[in-house]
Formats: sequence, structure tokens, C-alpha cells
Amino acid sequence: MNLEDDGRIRTGTVWTATAHAVTAVIGSGVLAVPWSVAQMGWIFGPISLFGFAVITYITARLLCDCYRTPDPIKGQRNPSYMDAVKATLGKREVFICAFAQYTLLWGTMVGYAITAATSMLSIKRTNCYHKQGSNADCRHSGSTFLLIFGAIHVILSQIPSLEKVTFLSVIAATMSIGYSFIALYLCVAKFSSRPQLRGTLTGVKTGVNGLTMTSKLWQSFQALGNIAFSYTYAQLLIEIEDTLKCPPAESKTMKRATLCSIALTTGFYVSLGCMGYLAFGNDAPGNVLTAFHEPFWLVDLANVGVVIHLTAAFQVFAQPIFATVENRLALKWPSATFIHNTYTIQVPGIKAISYKFTLCRLLLRPFIVIVTVLTAITFPFFNAVLGLLGSVAFWPLTVYLPVKMYRTQTHIKKWEFKWLMLQLLSFIALLVSLVSAVGSVADIAHHLRHTTLFSANL
Repeated sequence: MNLEDDGRIRTGTVWTATAHAVTAVIGSGVLAVPWSVAQMGWIFGPISLFGFAVITYITARLLCDCYRTPDPIKGQRNPSYMDAVKATLGKREVFICAFAQYTLLWGTMVGYAITAATSMLSIKRTNCYHKQGSNADCRHSGSTFLLIFGAIHVILSQIPSLEKVTFLSVIAATMSIGYSFIALYLCVAKFSSRPQLRGTLTGVKTGVNGLTMTSKLWQSFQALGNIAFSYTYAQLLIEIEDTLKCPPAESKTMKRATLCSIALTTGFYVSLGCMGYLAFGNDAPGNVLTAFHEPFWLVDLANVGVVIHLTAAFQVFAQPIFATVENRLALKWPSATFIHNTYTIQVPGIKAISYKFTLCRLLLRPFIVIVTVLTAITFPFFNAVLGLLGSVAFWPLTVYLPVKMYRTQTHIKKWEFKWLMLQLLSFIALLVSLVSAVGSVADIAHHLRHTTLFSANL
């Protein structure tokens, strides 16, 4: 193996990059795709799925050229998204990037807690219906399951760093692909049992179940945010590109991987979204797995996969937040024993295994987990939270920063045709983010008026 120009050995290829990208994109957001299609109908639902795919692909190609700066082939490497922003843009954009990234990280933790608790509750309900019949009263509160999920992560939060959770990433990727395909199979099976065209051209109808035109509009906007969240990818692209061997040029390989991964992801999203809409019509649930109770063992298997995936993924998203907070505190108080003194506990009977910790880690990390879980209990709204996360991440991370970095690096002159097209793309993405954020916040406000505080009805 040949050393790269920075002394590292990289062995990544277009196929490994494609695999990383697919597993990074396909996650719990896929479970909301049928609901999102149902809000917009047969016309705008598929158009939105393809539209977000096209935008994500265009901006991802621009971002591929920002891995090296100032030259995309021979320039300095930027191993992370933040490094690329720092190398190309100013302090304001670095702040926007940091705010969007850490908001997305923490918000995703909240969303994962809600989704994992929903799947735990779904397992209990499925087994209840299987044993007592479909007419049984199997309603349960989700607060208990959120607290169980939180207790698990109070313990897991003591894992020292992100390097120590690589195995969790592998587990998460395997589980996400598994339950996604089970969800698709269940939708196909349900449609095959009663094959008829369900749904409408414009989605859910006003007047049905008390749905007003305003509520339909908010839910349609929220659906855009859900789809945007499902395609969230940009913040991981640079890190994936940093694994690729050279030659060929990393940007060239990554562009091919981006095309393959987005094509595969879009094909899967359209398949699940349309089959889910065919199976349920305008009654498509917010989380498609919660609508199935038989075959109970397969539904349980899928929900167990969701719980395992999100238990692993929660730590993958939490560790950068833990590290950032601890590093900031260490810099601010360089001599504080609470932050810097390391204590060691030897595992009884096993000399080779010991646990090292600081009091800061021991107390601060569980505190962050507790705040996250309490937020999830207060706002246990799966689709609304996903929509809000998608709106927060889509414009700044997926469109605005890649477009601005590319314009700066390639020295595109103002008012040129290419400059105008990129500005138009950024403006459209901003509008989408704003309306999806408004729709999601409106839905959260609506749910809060009809929900007992700290009583998670999942």
C-alpha cells in the first residue's frame, strides 16, 4: 500500500463509498415516507421524492470538489465538513455550519428516542393483539419506554469516544437496511392481499376526520421536511470522501459513489413511499411499521431492528456533542480537578479490563441524555420532529454551504448564468426549509393543545 500525501493509508473505493453513503442516508426517516406521500398525493408526493434527490445530487457533486482546497485535485485535504467550511469561507459560515450541525445532532437524538420508544411500544401492542385478538384494548403510554431508552443511554454515554463506537455504526447500518426492507415487504404483502388503487391525486382530503385546509397545508409542508430529513447526507460526505484512495482523484470517485447511492436510495424511497400509499391510501400512518400486527414475529423483528439501530445510532450522534462540550469546558477551566482528574476502576477478576473516567464525564453526559429524553417526552411527535429536523438541516448543510464553497473555490463571477442558477437553487431550498419548519412547528403546537404534558402518546 502507498502512503497518501498526509501519511495516511486510504483504501476506499467507489463501492465502499457507495455503501457508506447508502447506510448513512437510509435510517428511521424512511418509516415516514409513506405518510409524507399521503399528505401530498400521487402527483406531488413522487415529484417531491425525485426533486429532493435531484437537489441532493447536484449539491453533493459541488461538495465533492470542496474536499481539497483551493484546488479540487491537488489542494489541501479537509477531513471533515467543518474543516472544508473553515478552509473556504468566513467566520459567519463556520458559525452557521456549527449551529446547524449540532442542532441536527441533538435534534436527531430526540427523534431517535421517540422512534425507538415507539417501536418498543409497537412490540408490546403487536404481542397484545396476537394473544388477545384485534379488538383488545392494547393502548399504553410511551413515557415508560422513553425512560427505559434513557436509562440505557445513561450507561452507554460513558463510552470514552467516537472511535470506541465504530462497531455500533456497523450494527446500526445492518439493522436499518433490514427493517427498511421488512417494511417494504409488509406494504407489498398488504397491497397484494387486496389489490386496488388507493389514494388520491392531491393526498389527504379536507373534511375527513376534521382535517381543515390549513391543517392539510401545514401537514404538506411538514411532509417536505420529513423527505428532506430522509435525504440528509451532506454533513457526512466529506468524511466518506476522506476514506478514498488516490489515484483516481477523490472527487471523481466520490461523484460516482454519490450518483450510485442517491439512485439506490431514491429507488428505495419511491418504492416504499408508493407501495405504502397503495397499501394504506390516505390513512398511511406516520410510522409505517406501527400499522402492522401480523405476522407478529416479522413485525416484532423489524421493530427490534429499529430499537437496536437507534440505540447504536443515538451514541454515534451523541459522542460528538459530548466531546465538544467536554473540550470547551477543559479549555475554559484548564486546572479544574472536576474536569481533568482521571479515576480508574478495575473490573473485579479481570486485570486486563479497567474503566477510566473523570467526574465531568460521569455527571455531564447523563445530564445531556436526561435533557434529551425529557424533551422527547414533552414533544413525542414523530413526524413533526422529523420535519423540523429536515428543515433545519436541508438549506444550510445540503444547499447553502456547498453552493457557497463551490462558488468561492471556482471563482464564479456574479450575474453569470451559473451563478444565477446556483442562487436560484439556494433560494428555492431556503423557501422549502422555511415552509417545512413552519408546518412542523404548527403541528407541534396543535399536538400540544391536545396532549397531557409528560404523557407520551406514541
